[in-house]
Amino acid sequence: MDHDYRQRWFEDYLEGETAEFGDHQVSEEEIVAFARRYDPQPFHVDADAARRSPFGGLIASGWMTCSIAMRMLVEHFISEHASMGSPGLDSLRWPAPVRPGDRLRVRVTVLESRPSRSKPDRGSIRLRQEVLNQHDEVVMLSEGWGIYRRRPPGGAGSR
Repeated sequence: MDHDYRQRWFEDYLEGETAEFGDHQVSEEEIVAFARRYDPQPFHVDADAARRSPFGGLIASGWMTCSIAMRMLVEHFISEHASMGSPGLDSLRWPAPVRPGDRLRVRVTVLESRPSRSKPDRGSIRLRQEVLNQHDEVVMLSEGWGIYRRRPPGGAGSR
């Protein structure tokens, strides 16, 4: 990746820009451990039951896919000094299942940025996040907002 996205301020996230990053290989053990703790449906925790399910085999919880995506966003894209959290997602979809052995990466696009009218030290950025597997299939798609600090006065923290 050419940019150090994690050192940016609100003004540095430009509408229309796209970044792709991350590499996470999903294991069966990881799928089962996450699901046992947070989403213990049979097609996530029991290989035999999963084979008899409409999925034909073990699949990861969509919430696990979200967690993997979040980790990659924190490691590669979300500014470590400007991020102020998120008010939430507008949409979230899992168009294809994640299976043991899949390799996942994230593609993120800046859809919109808005300076805050009431709090001049920050702005909101709307992102589209796609998680893709090794076959370039989208396995998760979300859109939502993040709140980012604006560059401090006096030019501190410029690119």
